[in-house]
Amino acid sequence: QVQLVQSGGGLVQAGGSLKLSCAASGSIFSIYAMGWFRQAPGKQRDLVASISSGGTANYGDSVKGRFTVSRDSAKNTVDLQMNSLKPEDTAVYYCYANVHYTPITHRDFWGQGTQVTVSS
Repeated sequence: QVQLVQSGGGLVQAGGSLKLSCAASGSIFSIYAMGWFRQAPGKQRDLVASISSGGTANYGDSVKGRFTVSRDSAKNTVDLQMNSLKPEDTAVYYCYANVHYTPITHRDFWGQGTQVTVSS
């Protein structure tokens, strides 16, 4: 069993900052990629940021230059530092990890989600 537990989130004013964290535990051989998706009511789920085991980061267009994803591979954790927040960043944020739970078998696992609300 693999479990991802998120922390952080909450309410912040526009222009402010917030940090999300996620920790993976359980039957893990290795983790290739970790990152974050978000989904606002009535909208599709969008990639926020991802980071590979080699440290290569990718960002959704709407958050480039404002958000930073980081990873501690030894602890199987990933963080999302969100700066210059905008009301349109309001969404439920989901942590994910592409977990190799055997040397040849892998799939995505998801955190429980956390609400981020940005007020104008």
